[in-house]
This record gives sequence, C-alpha cells and structure tokens, in this order.
Amino acid sequence: MRIITGIAKGTKLKTPKGLDVRPTADRVKESMFSILANLELPSDRHALTEATVLDLFAGTGNLGLEALSRGAAHALFIDHSQVSLAAIKENISNAKLGELAEVQRGDSVKALDKLDQSGQTFTLIFLDPPYNQGLVNIVLLKLDTSNVLVDGGLIVVEHSKHESINTQWQNLKLIRTERYGETFVTFFLRPIRETITLAIGGS
Repeated sequence: MRIITGIAKGTKLKTPKGLDVRPTADRVKESMFSILANLELPSDRHALTEATVLDLFAGTGNLGLEALSRGAAHALFIDHSQVSLAAIKENISNAKLGELAEVQRGDSVKALDKLDQSGQTFTLIFLDPPYNQGLVNIVLLKLDTSNVLVDGGLIVVEHSKHESINTQWQNLKLIRTERYGETFVTFFLRPIRETITLAIGGS
C-alpha cells in the first residue's frame, strides 16, 4: 500500500498486523480519487485542492494521506484503536505531512457530536467503517443532521455490496456509486442551501 500521486507519491504505508484493518485497495483508491479530481461541484471550489478532510475509521490513514498528497489543506484522522493510531502517525511522518495532519483517538460516531458542538467543519469526509455492522447509516444520519460537512461538501463512503445504505437524506444528495468487486464506493454531496434575504422597512 502506498500513496499514489502528489507531493508524497510513492510513500509506503504501514498496515498493522493481526488487527481487523482493511485498507482501501490501490485500484479502488485510484479510481476514487480520479472521480474526486473530475467532479463538477456547485461552487468554484475543487474537491481536493485546499480541502479540509475528515478521515473517519481512519485505519492506516490511507485516504486522508492521499488527499493531503494531492493538495488538501488539512486532515483530521479519527480511530479508536491505539495500534491503528500509531500506524497513522508513522505514515504521516514517513510522508512528511505532519504539518497538515491531526490525529485523535475516539469512537468515530461519538466524535461527530463533539466536532459539531465545537463548530469544526470539513469540505471532504471519508467514511470507511468495518463492513456489515450498520455503521454507515448511523454516521450518515449524524452528518445529515449536523453542520460538520459544509454546504457544497462531499462524503465518500466505502462499503460492502452486502450492506444496504440509505440514499435518501434531507441534506445529502447521492451523486454517484461505483462497484469494485465486493466493494462499493458511494458519493454524497451536501447541496448549497439558498439564503433568503428579507427587505425590512421601506416607503
């Protein structure tokens, strides 16, 4: 496993042994980031350039580090496993991306509540939880009802073909789904909400 392109191209990434860690395969990651690079967003912002990234269930940090290598401004990596966090920190160091990265230990679901309460927001969120445990819909619901994802922001969900995920949300719009064998990658956009200005007074 490696960083495919960008300023840290070719950096090998450490994967903890003996743990339930399932890094995104290079072919899936390459396709995922190619889609991100070519998405037309409802604003002038590019999906990757200067993005603020949240990597939930970060595992090895594979996805967040690829985003940083390709021009993202900052990435927050969250995972509950101390061993995984150690691997993430080592991978960040090896990629020489420490100034752009932050690592937190915690439950990824509960972490969203804290991020929302603190007002921290992101333009790109990677969601790659353990397969077939029902976590995808739980996290999507939190992202749909909170302000952690900015208007015009993206969620990239990696999930098993056997796991049914809800695609109908109040504030999230399904824009694309790709299949790679047993793996699906689904993209959601948070549309830009219209602001209504009321004229007060006048003669």
